Amino acid sequence: MKVAVVGATGLVGGEMLKVLAERNFPVTELLPVASEKSVGQEIEFRGQKYKVVSMDDAIAARPAVAIFSAGGSISKEEAPRFAEVGTVVIDNSSAWRMDPTKKLVVPEINAKELTPEDKIIANPNCSTIQMVVALNKLHEAYTVQRIVVSTYQSVTGTGKKAVDQLMQERSGSEVTSQAYPHPIDLNVLPHIDVFEDNGYTKEEMKMVKETKKIMGDENIRVTATTVRIPVVGGHSEAVNVEFEKEFELEDVYRILRETEGVEVVDDVKNNVYPMPKDAHGKDAVLVGRLRRDETQPRTLNMWVVADNLRKGAATNAVQIAEKMLQMGLLQE
Repeated sequence: MKVAVVGATGLVGGEMLKVLAERNFPVTELLPVASEKSVGQEIEFRGQKYKVVSMDDAIAARPAVAIFSAGGSISKEEAPRFAEVGTVVIDNSSAWRMDPTKKLVVPEINAKELTPEDKIIANPNCSTIQMVVALNKLHEAYTVQRIVVSTYQSVTGTGKKAVDQLMQERSGSEVTSQAYPHPIDLNVLPHIDVFEDNGYTKEEMKMVKETKKIMGDENIRVTATTVRIPVVGGHSEAVNVEFEKEFELEDVYRILRETEGVEVVDDVKNNVYPMPKDAHGKDAVLVGRLRRDETQPRTLNMWVVADNLRKGAATNAVQIAEKMLQMGLLQE
């Protein structure tokens, strides 16, 4: 299968190549695409060297699938061009997520909604993906009414520039890479993406809107506070979820253990709970610190951790492609 990876030289693009190789996706020809200044540069995939090609050359090659991680403006411009030649585009930016004509897909939840007409498919926001994977089966059992979520997000979610800023600050060297308006090492920034008129950030509103769309329920109320922390390799979330129906904690544990893509990590007597360093490089969403909210009925507290470059981005995109292949929606 001819596969294009758009944004192949970036942090998420590099992870996409790694995931495609690890999961043995049937790539017969790889088309790594990046900015004009990177064209001709070599990247390695499965022990072979591939030259980075231009957007036009990749479109002319008519790949079966193009996995995008190159930013919203590029996706808006270039994804329709790929779709016009019959390529299925799986886009990791926010460009198409809330477009009512495009599917927003987490394979464990709503891949069954995909059809042959879907040529541009949106990959959700990283922090939304891990939360809905943890909550979807509980929603089926108990009906989620309201979610209060606070996130603790890795600098890798911003990109290489942010990782460089953190490392430069940490080493005490001159900071030449300024991704944030304040220092990030030994600090916490309650500010991810731009502030909107309602006082929330765009990242917070993404979690509100995307959760409803993916879980197919406009009645779910979501309020979010998204926070950047000086960690490399994983997002964490404190999730407080109110259900319509009463639950037993042992049933919650059972449902989560049976949920595809979830790993329950919860043995507080032995100080075992999900941490970003344990999620790093994994595809599973780690869930722990499960306990009742003692201030109101039918409400659960949980701690959810995942590698934002893996399940939060690259792995989810590749899993969408895998599902489409299984469903006969991609031509090898």
